[in-house]
Amino acid sequence: MLTSSAFAAPKDASTLRPGRTLSAAEFGVVGDGSTDDTPALQRAMDATFLHEHPGILTIPPGNYRISRTLRIAPRNHMTRNSGIIAHGARLISTIEDGSNVVELESNATVRFVLVEGLEIKGSGKDGHGIAITCEVNGKYFYNFCLRDVFVQNCGGDGCNMVGNIFEGQLINCYFRDNRGNGATFAHGKNAGILSAVHVFGSIFGGNGKHGVEMRRCYDISFNGCYFLLNKQFGLLADNGCTLLSHCGFENNHEAAKDFSSGDAGIYLRNFGTLVGCTAYSIYKQTGLIRTYIATQLTMVGCTGMGGGKAKGAGLAKLSGNREKAQATLIGCLGRVETENGFEAIEIAGGDGGMRFGSDWRSRNLPRLGEYRLWVDAQGRLRIKKGAPQTDEDGVPVGGA
Repeated sequence: MLTSSAFAAPKDASTLRPGRTLSAAEFGVVGDGSTDDTPALQRAMDATFLHEHPGILTIPPGNYRISRTLRIAPRNHMTRNSGIIAHGARLISTIEDGSNVVELESNATVRFVLVEGLEIKGSGKDGHGIAITCEVNGKYFYNFCLRDVFVQNCGGDGCNMVGNIFEGQLINCYFRDNRGNGATFAHGKNAGILSAVHVFGSIFGGNGKHGVEMRRCYDISFNGCYFLLNKQFGLLADNGCTLLSHCGFENNHEAAKDFSSGDAGIYLRNFGTLVGCTAYSIYKQTGLIRTYIATQLTMVGCTGMGGGKAKGAGLAKLSGNREKAQATLIGCLGRVETENGFEAIEIAGGDGGMRFGSDWRSRNLPRLGEYRLWVDAQGRLRIKKGAPQTDEDGVPVGGA
């Protein structure tokens, strides 16, 4: 436990060297779980970030009671390494008015911020655990990293990122049992494009809404992440998702009444690429993915299955723009359903072989050189040089 006797006023900010390291102990934090450490931590954060020479703030191990939002709002451009190192430090929120626990609002161009080892335990009546925003035209928050960050039991999202935020990473982070989403990534409402964010080995579980919600943004990759036991979707991506690689989706849609009213682990619109992703359910999750594709969906080596009350779970339910969209599934296992006449290309699926479009209007007809093949309304295989213009175009295979 730290005591106030450890407090020693830091040097005047104008004399501090760039990249210096400060300890929250210098500002009088106690860390006993009962003392309100909000004022001391806010002083420490101000001294670290609110001048032209940002540095690194270390927070010693301990339990720090937080009664109001800890706010970081840099006034100057920050283009050197800075951040918070807090392995063993837990912020225990007693906030009950819906305010966020930690806020970083970038009104300048901010780069190279690292938050490492911080744990936040919410009150359930607060807002987001960590909220990062940059919604000022011409200002950017990028080249950042959240590593080994744990956020649980917050009244809003575990992590909420909005605006001009890009070229960043979330590594080995855990967002669990929050009343909102595990994490939300979004373009700004007024300004700001969120892109080039990469998430590695992180867990999104037991949250009151979705594991992750992507609002309008799409350029995020998830690698080796797990989405489980969320009340709604594991991942909701309303404008597409650049990449999901080796991610797992287990028993989402906990808020559904039963399996028949459940849904897939992922809902995705527009486009996406999935590699080596899996879904398993014994309750209400109906499969890996449900989509409406406007351009392209590619799935390689993915699996969807279920047991128990979810033994009917499959891989994918696909729908999309019949004239412009295409779905290609390679080496995937699990039942594939299509809706509204949408057709997919399946190569080496669960029953082996290949499956192409069969309706003469399909963009996915098999081709042999310049020839197209399809099955007509009478069940006959037909062939024509070039694209067919009617179901009776060309000639039946083996016919005159």
